[in-house]
Parts: sequence; structure tokens; C-alpha cells
Amino acid sequence: MGNTPSGLPSNLPGGPPGANQPGGDKKDQKKKWEPPLPTRVGKKKKRRGPDASSKLPPVFPTTRCRLKLLKMERIKDYLLMEEEFVQNQERLKPEAARENTDAEERTRVDDLRGTPMAVGTLEEIIDDDHAIISTASGPEFYVSIMSFVDKDMLEPGCTILLHHKTQAVIGVLNDDVDPLVSVMKLDKAPTESYADIGGLEQQIQEIKESVELPLTHPELYEEMGIKPPKGVILYGVPGTGKTLLAKAVANQTSATFLRVVGSELIQKYLGDGPKLVRELFKAAEENAPSIVFIDEIDAIGTKRYDSTSGGEREIQRTMLELLNQLDGFDTRGDVKVIMATNRIESLDPALIRPGRIDRKIEFPLPDVKTKRHIFRLHTSKMNVAEDVDLEDFVTLKDDLSGADIKAVCTEAGLLALRERRMQVTKADFASAREKVLYRKNEGAPEGLYL
Repeated sequence: MGNTPSGLPSNLPGGPPGANQPGGDKKDQKKKWEPPLPTRVGKKKKRRGPDASSKLPPVFPTTRCRLKLLKMERIKDYLLMEEEFVQNQERLKPEAARENTDAEERTRVDDLRGTPMAVGTLEEIIDDDHAIISTASGPEFYVSIMSFVDKDMLEPGCTILLHHKTQAVIGVLNDDVDPLVSVMKLDKAPTESYADIGGLEQQIQEIKESVELPLTHPELYEEMGIKPPKGVILYGVPGTGKTLLAKAVANQTSATFLRVVGSELIQKYLGDGPKLVRELFKAAEENAPSIVFIDEIDAIGTKRYDSTSGGEREIQRTMLELLNQLDGFDTRGDVKVIMATNRIESLDPALIRPGRIDRKIEFPLPDVKTKRHIFRLHTSKMNVAEDVDLEDFVTLKDDLSGADIKAVCTEAGLLALRERRMQVTKADFASAREKVLYRKNEGAPEGLYL
């Protein structure tokens, strides 16, 4: 009643609609249309063109005139100033920020390089967490063993991986054979055979009886009641076929062939030479039956004498280890040793005594029959002229070895090639023989210094 205007009833038709119904006007009024909220469903449209902040302002007028030139020079000056500002900001960065950047870059480079690991030898295990190790540089260290290392694989003498800073044991190498020993093993047999050797029938027979027969038919020696030879030594002047015969043995036998030069057993650090000898014979035993060929044994097998040089004493220790491996407490089994040298008189008597080296096979200079065989071998594939009679060169009284005869044939072929001829004449052989003999006499004519 207080809300009704005075003098007008509340239910008159002329009154305001819905005056007597509270809230009616809200229901009758329609909602106002509003646009939907934007969503990010679907691909976002890429803006085309450069960013507005980096976009150069347009230059007007477009025709060539001085006004356009002045405006472009003004833009250039602005860009140069901006470049200088950016460089100064980079240069004036805080020192800490630059150090952090350098540290991050160094860490990234170290991750790319990887962490290096040193290789050492386990000398003694103290307890479950500590051990004494040695490295190639010499000294021994008391270090800790990491918890993730397999303790069952650790044993004195095994090869281990060490941390490059703390020298802690972080791993064990399963294959503890020296890489040099792996290189000594011949994976591919040589192509030379006994047919490529001129003469030397007696030497071939002796090396077959000493090396091949004990590996292929050991029962023959048991029936005879004797022990097969442990090793042989091939000696003689250079070029008489000692290494060639060893290659033929490696070609014919199915046993593992390990070849090593005596100078390879001389190592830089103390103890590495004897260790290499032990690993060489250990690899030979693991791959038995095997043959170990040591060429130029005089490099380490010379006679012992009192020396103040550490290098000489180390070479003598290497030879003593070789003596122990040839005839020590441990039996060698199916391991045969072949040695070769040009100077057997300089070797230590203990090295070539019976029991270690049971056979000494001499390789003399070739006789007439052997020369003829060698000449035929090397001239069989050559295009020789009809006037060449090899008997004239075979019967000459000279000290040509098998290697010298091969050099004569090769030099004769080169002389024929020099004159663009496809046949080797007798004059080529004569000139080649004179040249080889001149070089063999060290370039000095006979009787020059008489």
C-alpha cells in the first residue's frame, strides 16, 4: 500500500504491468547476445613477415633523390648505434654470469669427451673396500674399491680400470691379455709353402721332426720312449731362408702361430718386458697347440755381463723370464718355440742349451744344386730371352745367398723395363749380378784398400 501511487488502485488495467508480481520483469526480459569466448583449439595462425620491432621503417619518397638518401643514412646510423649498444651490453655483463656460462660450456665439453679411465694391475686385496694397485708409471697406491665392482672377479695380477683422479678401482677388464700379444697372433696364414723354398731339404726335414710331428703325431714319440724337442733355433748368414722356412711352417700347420721380433719384447718401463713374455706364453697355452716364432732373438738373448745401465739390466731380466718360460717348473705342453738369428755366437749359453733349444739348424750359403733350384723358382714367371743360360750364373764362384739371387732376378727385370723391353736378356742378368755383388760388398770394389 505504501508502494501504490495515491488515488490509483493497484489492480487497474492502466497500471504498470507486473506491478503486483515481484520479479516478473526479469523473466520476461530476454538476455542480451554476447560473443563466445575465444578458444585455442586448432593451429595458431602464424604471423607473416618480420616482427614489428625489427622491421625497418618505410622510406619515402620511393624515387631516387637526395631526401631518400638522407633518410636511409639516418636509418643506417640508428642500426650502427643499436649494434654498438648490444655489444656493450654483452661486454658489461656481470663477471659471475660469464663464469657460469664458461662452467656450463666446460661441463658440456667434458660430457662430449667422456671420462677417461686409467689401466692398472691389482697387486693385493686388503679388504672388501681397499686394495693395493700399480700402474705403468711405476709407484703403487693404496686405493678404495667402488661398491659396484664385482668382487668375485678381483684377483691379484688381474687388469683393472682406475679413476683418472682418485685412482679408485671402478672396473675389471675381462681380457687381461696385452694388446701386443693379440697383434702377434697370425689370423691369416702366409702364402709361402715348402715348395717355394729352394733346396734346404735337410733343414725342412729337421724342422718337421722337431715342430710339426710332435703336434700332429705325439704317440710316435711315446712309443719311442723319448720326449719331443721343446724348440729349435735357425741360424746362418742373412738371406739364407730362415724366416721363409718359418712362414712355410705357419702355412702348413693348423696350429696357432704367434710371431714376435726380439726387439718387441724390450719395453720402456721396468717389468713390462718380462710381463709381455709371460703373457705371450700364456696366450700360446690357451690356444694350444701353438707355435711361437721369435725372430732376431739376439736382441734380448745376448750373453750376460755386469752392467751399470738400467736398460741393459732390464733386457737381461726379460731374457731370464724367457729362460724360465722355456724350461721352468711349469710344463709348456703343446707349445713349440722357433727362434732365428744371424749371430748365434753372441747368444747366452743358457738360452741354447739342450732342454730349452734341443735342435740347432744351420742354414749355409746355397750350393750349386740349391742355386739352380732358386734361379728356377724366381725365373719361372719371367719372360726370359733364348740367349739366357742360367747354368752360366749357377756355376759361378760367388757368395750369393737366396735373397741375393732373388735380387738379381728382380734387378734384371727392372733393367729390361728401363729399355722398354718385354724380355730379359743375358746382359741384363750379368749387369744385375754385378750390381748386387757391388752392393753386398758395401759399395767398395775389391782390393781398393789393400
